[in-house]
Amino acid sequence: MKLPKFLLADNSEFPEDLFVVHTEYPRFILNVEEEEVEWLDDLEGDDEETMADEATKVVGEALQWCDDELAKYDEEDEE
Repeated sequence: MKLPKFLLADNSEFPEDLFVVHTEYPRFILNVEEEEVEWLDDLEGDDEETMADEATKVVGEALQWCDDELAKYDEEDEE
């Protein structure tokens, strides 16, 4: 099965929080409200700085994707 790169998630135990799940390596769950990341994969690589840059980049992509998705919901509500 092919999965989307990002998924939105919520949970009734955390009613104020919204999560983005990143399904590709490195997999993680991002709490959008708290801007906290739970890594599901070990970050592998010889160069820690490069891995940190890549991690920062993909978390930024997740936040941007989330903003874009929420904007789509807002547009639908306005129609």
